[in-house]
Amino acid sequence: MAGLVLLLGLGSGAATSAAAATLPAAPTPSPTATQSSPAPTPTAAAGENNDPPDEAAVAEQSVTVLASTNFQLPFPCGQAWAGNSSGSSAHRAYEIDFNRGGTADADLGDTVVAAAAGTVVISSHQGSTNGYGNLVKIDHGGGWTSFYAHLNSRSVSAGAKVSQGQKVGTVGKTSKPGNNISAHLHYEVRQGEGYPGNIRKAVFNGSTFGYPTQTLTSKNKCGGTNPHTAQSVCGSGYTVIDSAALGTAGTVYLLYNNANGNNCVATIKKSSLGTATATAAYLEVQGKTRVTDSGSFTYYAGPVRAAAAGKCVKWGGKAGSSAYNSPFEHCG
Repeated sequence: MAGLVLLLGLGSGAATSAAAATLPAAPTPSPTATQSSPAPTPTAAAGENNDPPDEAAVAEQSVTVLASTNFQLPFPCGQAWAGNSSGSSAHRAYEIDFNRGGTADADLGDTVVAAAAGTVVISSHQGSTNGYGNLVKIDHGGGWTSFYAHLNSRSVSAGAKVSQGQKVGTVGKTSKPGNNISAHLHYEVRQGEGYPGNIRKAVFNGSTFGYPTQTLTSKNKCGGTNPHTAQSVCGSGYTVIDSAALGTAGTVYLLYNNANGNNCVATIKKSSLGTATATAAYLEVQGKTRVTDSGSFTYYAGPVRAAAAGKCVKWGGKAGSSAYNSPFEHCG
């Protein structure tokens, strides 16, 4: 869903023009990310204090470490979030506010994860200092840092080393007193010193965010492992009773629920995770019409459910170029 427009931003005042120098040729967050031509450097508003001092020191990492860093969306694998860089009057450049719910507090308490590995250099409530509220700042080396603001809770302490995809907090609406905002994640990437001129365009999975707005699906820590299982797709009470491999592209599963006598079929992908590819699952109870879920899916096809107590079933599915079709079986 489209992200909510914030009632108030980090501070007061109208936004200045979008900014920032282009990322240098090396190091970069991602070798495939593209950057626009330089724009006028933004300036901080009078009284702004949005560059809080670090609470922990970190040994400088080598350029080669940073060059291999692949920033990902700061949310768990498979989640879709709408980002907006122009919905807050407090934004100075390429900051992004993320939402996915349709009401003001729909995202409150949702998990926030590290966009890349690094060392936590700030983990505190900023109080009246600025509008960040509960803030986590991670140093990724080479002068690159990421900010996670307005958190409802923080899961890491200053000085801790975090891995990409590790939980750092939850989505919230904390800010300075009197700054009433809806729940969202305020995310920034910075390079070097000098706010707000050090704010850089965000890059996720090798692609620059589509400013000013874009909805993205997280590939953070997907790592070739599907975050969904046949049981999670079919629901509580279902147990796998059969399965068939679909080459290296996936597996189709047949499940049964003893409590209600229903069968369920789900095809779980193993490759091209996060990318929509042809995937299908079907279930046919003997004497009844076949039920099929087929299309271009990112992680799975299904669930396909049908009452089958005392009946034989035919089931199967497809992922990529591989398919499986069973005979009528599992009768009773």
